Amino acid sequence: MNATMTKAIFDINDLNLWYGSNHALKGIDFPIYENEVTAIIGPSGCGKSTFIKTLNLMNQSVPNVKMLGQINYNGKNILDSKVDLVELRKNVGMVFQKAVPFPKTIYENVVYGPKIHGTRKKNVLDEIVERSLKDVALWDEVKDRLDAPALGLSGGQQQRLCIARALATQPDVILMDEPTSALDPISTLKVEELILELKEKYTIAIVTHNMQQAARVSDKTAFFLMGELIELDETKVIFSNPSDKRTEDYITGRFG
Repeated sequence: MNATMTKAIFDINDLNLWYGSNHALKGIDFPIYENEVTAIIGPSGCGKSTFIKTLNLMNQSVPNVKMLGQINYNGKNILDSKVDLVELRKNVGMVFQKAVPFPKTIYENVVYGPKIHGTRKKNVLDEIVERSLKDVALWDEVKDRLDAPALGLSGGQQQRLCIARALATQPDVILMDEPTSALDPISTLKVEELILELKEKYTIAIVTHNMQQAARVSDKTAFFLMGELIELDETKVIFSNPSDKRTEDYITGRFG
């Protein structure tokens, strides 16, 4: 989809973040468009994960963190002190590098978020579980053992369950921080196929160290280096004709 046709769900302006005296993000300007997958690449320690965690203020709880600038989500600056964090995280879900199912049943994992937000009716919760597990292509694998411990699932199934848990609150945006780095190739492929399906309904931002993955799943790719956003463009442009030599050097394996 053409960016002019699409709404920017996030519009980040001059975002700076410090951990103590460490200036971890430097003057980031970054739009994220609706129903697109935006991949964030760059070497370790360049600010990728720090950046994605700002989008639902996950790093606000870190001691000595300071943020300046604007993170506009649907037109509202979430760095404004009046933001409701619970509501924000309902709308901007997060999936982490390592699958972390709660030590509960498969069913209880999925309904955790909706219950926090006040959904109590069993028939509604049942519908949420079925819808969320179908969305991640896990329903047929687990529908007969929803009361079994989530920790008994395989690694790939656990990660898809964590994505289902993020979907259960019907967010606008799903943030994924290296979601396949701990998975085998077959599970990785399933998650990548899932990302391509989910963008029909959701906006997705994914941090990945795997450049082939970024090329396969994303519409836009951003290259970070030393806390700066070096380049953001259509994925095919970033991988075939980047405008910055540092992007080209990274993509061709000269460093990183």
